[in-house]
Amino acid sequence: MAQHICFIGAGNMATSLIGGLIANGHSASSITACDPNEQQCLTLADKYGINTVADNAEAVSTADAVVLAVKPQIMQMVCEPLAASLQEHKPVIISVAAGVRCDDLDTWLGGSQAIVRCMPNTPALYGFGAAGLFATRSVSPSQQALSTHIAESVGIVEWVQSEAQIDAVTALSGSGPAYGFLLLEAMQAAAVTLGLPEQTARTLATQTLLGAAVMARDDPRDAGTLRQAVTSKGGTTAAALTVFERADFHALVADAMQAACTRADELAKATGDA
Repeated sequence: MAQHICFIGAGNMATSLIGGLIANGHSASSITACDPNEQQCLTLADKYGINTVADNAEAVSTADAVVLAVKPQIMQMVCEPLAASLQEHKPVIISVAAGVRCDDLDTWLGGSQAIVRCMPNTPALYGFGAAGLFATRSVSPSQQALSTHIAESVGIVEWVQSEAQIDAVTALSGSGPAYGFLLLEAMQAAAVTLGLPEQTARTLATQTLLGAAVMARDDPRDAGTLRQAVTSKGGTTAAALTVFERADFHALVADAMQAACTRADELAKATGDA
């Protein structure tokens, strides 16, 4: 029998994970979702055939894994009423809420819980997610495997060794899609300025970044080697890269990601102190 997975919160991320799990063969009868939006629950039940209940404590009472997919600012309010039920059978708790530390979750849930922090990203909605996960010492190997099973249903998974590294994951893959969109936006606008129609610029720019990402994923060479391989000395690509280098592109990206990492730490501290 498939292990029972309960989702507290049934928004976009929970919906994508539920869809991914079922697409990968997890039994719909072993998935339960709970959300104050009754219509959202009805939609999920109708689309995927999963169970839905109105009471969070009832929903988690038989779960092997509880996925907390609610907004960070209401996490404490959601967690504290679940403590008694979760203390009875100790499922793995998987939080996909940004900036909520494991220690705070453990306190709100009554202590001694097996907790996994998962930092997913929005391409998970299309099955191309990249998630970083961290497990506390209370998480067993089988619970870690179940957490991997859930997160991998919508993309790739990388486990990190310290909770502090989740902030780096946030700066890289969590916020990273926006960096790609910014580059895409700039490339499209520049192409239009150079005379291309908007739709042509969008199509070519999008496919170019997609192709580059697939090459970087599937080619064993590192990104720097790939860049050199597609750059002819004195050619058009070299001319463009010279402009990027003159603006110290690497340092700009490093500064941007440091800002994201610092902000993630600040938000986590603010949530814990609230």
